[in-house]
Amino acid sequence: MKYQITGEPMPVVICQLENGESIVTEGGSMSWMTPNMEMQTSGGGSLGRAFGRMLSGEAIFQNIYTAKGAGEIAFASSFPGAIRAVPISPERPVVVQKKAFLASERGVELSVFFQKKMGAGFFGGEGFIMQRLSGRGLAFIEIDGSAVEYTLGAGEKMVVDTGYLAMMDATCSIDIITVKGVKNMLFGGEGIFHTVVTGPGKIILQTMPFSSFAGALAPFFASGGSK
Repeated sequence: MKYQITGEPMPVVICQLENGESIVTEGGSMSWMTPNMEMQTSGGGSLGRAFGRMLSGEAIFQNIYTAKGAGEIAFASSFPGAIRAVPISPERPVVVQKKAFLASERGVELSVFFQKKMGAGFFGGEGFIMQRLSGRGLAFIEIDGSAVEYTLGAGEKMVVDTGYLAMMDATCSIDIITVKGVKNMLFGGEGIFHTVVTGPGKIILQTMPFSSFAGALAPFFASGGSK
């Protein structure tokens, strides 16, 4: 499969498929395609996997597009930002934020990723339930805003405001820490909890999480019923 990512800040990935090649996506993600692309809706495996995708914010069913002859299909980002092509292999599964998955080759498996530590689960907000991409193939993920990459060594840490973590290698771990000091908690404006990512592995941070964007716009919208 060949592909081209173009059009930032509202990018689209255009995939050229040879006869018999397939690509998997969520329902409603396809933007345009040539008429020789055949669609098949699938549960993507067991009922447990389908339920896991629902928990991680994705649709229960997936669409599989197969080229009948050389064809083209495109998937546009749903929010201003970037699209990244991520190679997935048994040696390198990755974990991404909810709603980050855009499309992938058929060999990539999408499942739910729960934090092992309860603190991360209860207080992690957007970091509680994430998506795990495993198997083998190329996956396309959405980044909110611009992408900033870091490679963490073993035991090296990065403190991240919740929602800014877009992707990490599965070798990384995350936990939640409390902001120190009551005054900092109440008046610092940075919230009560932060996410700590520990290496080894690569992480991708995003500069404008959708939740932060929505929060910035909220004061400009009148409350219901006001004139």
